[in-house]
Amino acid sequence: LKLFSVPSWPFLCLLSSLSASMICESADYFGANFFGTWAVLTVFGIMTSAVMSGVTFAKLYWKPTFEKWQYKSNPKFPKPEHIRTEVLLTLKCIALSTIFPSLSLYLATLGKSEAFCGWGGRSLSWHITSMVVGILAVDFFEWFYHYAGHQVPFLWKGHKSHHRFFNPTPFSVIADEAVDQLVRSAPMLVSVFVPINIDVMFLTFTLFFYGYGVYLHCGYELNWPDAHHPWINSSYQHYLHHAEGAVGKPRHTGFFIKTWDQLVGGDNTAEMLKAGKCGCVKCGRARGERSKEAWAKVEKQDYSCLLKPSFWLTALKKEA
Repeated sequence: LKLFSVPSWPFLCLLSSLSASMICESADYFGANFFGTWAVLTVFGIMTSAVMSGVTFAKLYWKPTFEKWQYKSNPKFPKPEHIRTEVLLTLKCIALSTIFPSLSLYLATLGKSEAFCGWGGRSLSWHITSMVVGILAVDFFEWFYHYAGHQVPFLWKGHKSHHRFFNPTPFSVIADEAVDQLVRSAPMLVSVFVPINIDVMFLTFTLFFYGYGVYLHCGYELNWPDAHHPWINSSYQHYLHHAEGAVGKPRHTGFFIKTWDQLVGGDNTAEMLKAGKCGCVKCGRARGERSKEAWAKVEKQDYSCLLKPSFWLTALKKEA
């Protein structure tokens, strides 16, 4: 299953690269104007989310086919109202997630941050090493906070909202509540203490963390990495997390690496496979559960209402 056509990936990479370079330009332009920088980052965030989540949703949900459905973790399709809630929460969270990176840039203009643009007098190997170390450190931080969110009742009160999306789509990546989103974007403030290339940081968070988040929440599985990869978390693990996760039940709370979950017994994929109870689509197809007869019984959703302003205004009126 191809989540993106081949031409889409270079376009997404180009968009992210341009955004990163424009972020540095914006920081120079606005200088000590925190709100100006925040506004620009928020616009870039909305553009990135619209392209990455929107393209994936269009390819997988707009006109579903039997061939694609064979790879869908949950055989049912979510209702349009479900998608609308994801999008509205995402827009709120984008505005929140850009606060700390904006603060990082703002402090840099005041000489109170180690963040820099360009090479900063450092070598290519330094940049590559810092990116790899950063990915591993943030991945652990994301896992630890997420794990705590399922173990500590107080934290679960804020996180459980995300689990309303038991059948997630690409628009649910950051469809969180305020506290969760602020904490998860906090690593972008580490530049106050550690030298960080702004371009690399934003590209890493955009392409890797949000991009991989789109895959984890897309609701579909790949042939590789499949659910049984020894150390990479797949979309199946994250689907199980959304469908089964609860307070006191921190299953599959990792982001990219399974290792953290495996250390605390939070990944039981291998056990379920040995017991013949694995629910991934690969095993489901082997058992004959993804037949054309089963596909014919699935209720197909009409998502064209998502393009109508009245559909969104209805939700805003309810909120009011």
